[in-house]
Amino acid sequence: MGLMNDWEILEETRVPSGGGRLTLYQRGEEFSIWINETELMGSHVHESEDELARLPLQDPKLNPNPHVLIGGLGMGYTLAAALRHLPEGGRITVSELIPEVVKWNKGPLGHLAGNPLEDRRASVQRKDVARLLQNELEEYDVVLLDVDNGPEGLTRGGNDWLYTEEGLESAYTALKPGGILGIWSGFRDPAFYMRLKKINYKDVRQVSVRVGPHENNDEQLIWICRREIEPLEHHDQ
Repeated sequence: MGLMNDWEILEETRVPSGGGRLTLYQRGEEFSIWINETELMGSHVHESEDELARLPLQDPKLNPNPHVLIGGLGMGYTLAAALRHLPEGGRITVSELIPEVVKWNKGPLGHLAGNPLEDRRASVQRKDVARLLQNELEEYDVVLLDVDNGPEGLTRGGNDWLYTEEGLESAYTALKPGGILGIWSGFRDPAFYMRLKKINYKDVRQVSVRVGPHENNDEQLIWICRREIEPLEHHDQ
């Protein structure tokens, strides 16, 4: 969508590490977050964010008390969907680098997804999700990455690292054996599919989600894959 005069600027902030200007807009009951001159997300569609959480959390092989890591708070839709599908005893850690995004979700955006940050099962770490993945070993049952526009980051060049072989290997080791990685993207990327396979993720699939009005559906994508369930060690009798 293009910028229009009837959109009101609510707040602006700078993205760390030279990522540019992040702006929160409102028009009536609708909200939109832009990075520089490009819309990053809007409140009018969130089907794919819902699916990003639903697909892994409804997996029948999932740990009954899962620890879920969500990279990127956005407008809270992925977190809200994850909480809806979270098994009893589960918990969610949200990694959000930009403090203002957390502030917006506790303020003007909170009602959109039903104020998920108020849920006691969810906690926020104001850290780069890349650092969490690098510093944790077999900690998470599910990792959901919605930190940017997909394998080609818009908000920060550093986000690109998450989608490199090194970044995806960090996610692999941060997952427990059999854990699930879900990645949101605004576009298709066959090379990325092969990158996941190369790292030895199993059950790699690309799920297409149609969003927006039926007469003008846009396609957004979710990659789902699993860390290999390591075989049990065999001991000589």
